[in-house]
Amino acid sequence: MTTDRPLIGISLMLGFCIVAPFGDAVAKLLGASVPLAQVVLIRFAVQLIILAPLVWLSRRPLRIRGVVLWLTVLRTLLHIAGIAAMFTALKYLPLADAVAIVFVMPFFMLILGKFVLSEEVGGRRLLACVAGFGGTLLIVQPSFSEVGWPAILPVFVAANFSVFILVTRKIAKHTDPISLQAVSGAMAVALMVPVIWGGEKLGIGAFTMITPNTDQWFLLLAIGILGSLAHLLMTWSLRYAPAATLAPMQYLEIPIATLIGLLIFNDFPDGWAMVGIAVTMAAGVYILIREGAIQRRLDAIKPQQPAE
Repeated sequence: MTTDRPLIGISLMLGFCIVAPFGDAVAKLLGASVPLAQVVLIRFAVQLIILAPLVWLSRRPLRIRGVVLWLTVLRTLLHIAGIAAMFTALKYLPLADAVAIVFVMPFFMLILGKFVLSEEVGGRRLLACVAGFGGTLLIVQPSFSEVGWPAILPVFVAANFSVFILVTRKIAKHTDPISLQAVSGAMAVALMVPVIWGGEKLGIGAFTMITPNTDQWFLLLAIGILGSLAHLLMTWSLRYAPAATLAPMQYLEIPIATLIGLLIFNDFPDGWAMVGIAVTMAAGVYILIREGAIQRRLDAIKPQQPAE
């Protein structure tokens, strides 16, 4: 077990917020020339190739058993689905828009808490949730009118990632982050190879394998390295700090993604999208701050354990 160290966790999450948008930018560059399944497969294969020797050389524990093993399988499936959906969305959407839409995630967590877990949710948080969804619609609407259904893929990514974060937090205190990422990479490759083989046999375009040229290989290696580093930083951050503490930090991805999109793709959100991004960020941060305040209040009124 690792004791919470919030400052270390926040610093690691800041690193994730800087590295992750660069990985998304590389995925956007690759999207038009390399089939989706091949990009995702190589992304996980590079993760495995990088981390497996580190695990072996540092003699880190690699064996995962019991409930943690099944949670790791679930986490890997969520990771594959989330990356595939995000990479597809990035083929059609500006980088900043796609990243901003993903940040409907806190609203999913709030609604699921109320209707699935029967948690008490106050009126102000519900109002912030409605405002956040409204902001997300302002971002989605112009993109949806232009590209159709891919514009809502980041909403799926948000729902997926909210579960991914909770599963990662459950695993993180019981496994070494590098070992977890190495095992997850191996699982992803093992799961994807037969699926890609079957998809290619059926003639599904997204599962076609090509021979990349030099530039494409460079970008494929970059996406694997950046993706592995980003999720290693995120996993490590959750080892040292609760998800509720780290969640507001993730909103830094939006301005970073906006800057990267402007510099690389000359994309900048239009007027309504900028308003939507501002509303979504404000509502999400409010919900996260409110959740933190409520949790602190609950902790303060918990009965003290008698001294032994």
